[in-house]
Formats: sequence, C-alpha cells, structure tokens
Amino acid sequence: MKLIVGNRNYSSWSLRGWLAAKQSGLAFEELTVNISGEEWEEAKRAMGEIQPSRGKVPILWDGDTVIWDSLAILEYLSDKVGRDRFWPKDDTPRGMARAMVAEMHSSYLALRRECPMNIRMRHKGARITDEAKADIVRVLQLWAEARARFGRGGPFLFGTFGAADIFYAPVVSRFVTYGIGVPGFAQTYMEAVWEHEWMQAWIKAAEDEQWVIEQWDSIPSAG
Repeated sequence: MKLIVGNRNYSSWSLRGWLAAKQSGLAFEELTVNISGEEWEEAKRAMGEIQPSRGKVPILWDGDTVIWDSLAILEYLSDKVGRDRFWPKDDTPRGMARAMVAEMHSSYLALRRECPMNIRMRHKGARITDEAKADIVRVLQLWAEARARFGRGGPFLFGTFGAADIFYAPVVSRFVTYGIGVPGFAQTYMEAVWEHEWMQAWIKAAEDEQWVIEQWDSIPSAG
C-alpha cells in the first residue's frame, strides 16, 4: 500500500489518514507532498488530477484500489484487519464512537476555519468567535461523556486508542496551538494523545518540515 499525505504541519485530514494506516498494523509506503507547492500541482496534472481523488489528500493506494477520504481510508483498513482494531467491541460504545467520528468528519466548521491545524505554532490570544467557542464546548461534552461512560480501560476516549482518538487528534493539536483552556479530564486526555508514539513521530516530522503556508501562520489575535 502507498499513502500520500500533505504538509504534516497543517493537514489535519492527512494526520487522520496516517494514524489510521498506523493503527491498521499493515505495511505501507508513505509520500509527503507540499499541497501548496508547484510540485504537487505538476504531479496532479501528470496523473490526471490523481483520479479519482481530484488531488485531495490523504490518498491510499492498495493495488488498483484508490481511497481519498480519511474516514473512507479508516473504514477500508478496518475491513481489511477487523473492526475491533479501530472500534469498541460492544454495540453501545461502538455506536457512540461512530457517531462522534461522523460528527467530527462533517461538523465544527467554525473551529476548523478559525483555528487551522498548525503544529509548530503557539498563538497567544487568538480571536475565537462565539460560534467556534460553541464547537469547543461540544467537543468537550463529547469527550467527557465518552471518558465517563467507556474510558475505564485506558487513557483514551473509549479506553484504548482507536478511531475516535484518530479523528479528534487534530482537535487536540488545535487546542494546544491556540492555548484553549480545558478542564482537567480533557487536559489528561490531550496529554495521552499528544504523547502517543505515533503522534510524537508526526509532530517531529512537522517540526522538521521546511514548507510554510503563510496565511495559516498569521491568525488575528484578540487584541
């Protein structure tokens, strides 16, 4: 298998796809591309916009199979290795985990827009609207419920590391970057995600990355 990911510092979707590939335990070749660079534009043109993905990252190739959405990549890998590697075994926690992942995949537009993932940066006093604050409150409510009901088996949302943690890992990164204040249980959870060996490997690669997207490094402050 081959996985194409975008800039590790900025691409939250790529982080999810990469964590899903790591969680699968399957061997894969990884290729990192500068999604804002001319090289990627040339590659897309040469390969017909990386059909059928239209040049979006992450992209997983497995023989003739091409998957270009982070959730689809996770589900495809889950089919290959067994869903228990990604999802809780019991119906009730698995149902909540799937709902949380789906909500993360389709929601929180204000938080995404105002606090783009930027692993290398630390913003003090970033301007956050009430709409984005509502997204933050919703995320914390979901984390609290998952941890209280199903988190006894370990430090992650449903005890052991899985699909929900993969999809909320970029949110953890955003909360760190923008200095979002969180209650103690959330801080403990965030530390578990941030210190996970795969997350640390991604962070190290992001810190070593030379590519810069200037508009994502310039976030208005509250002042």
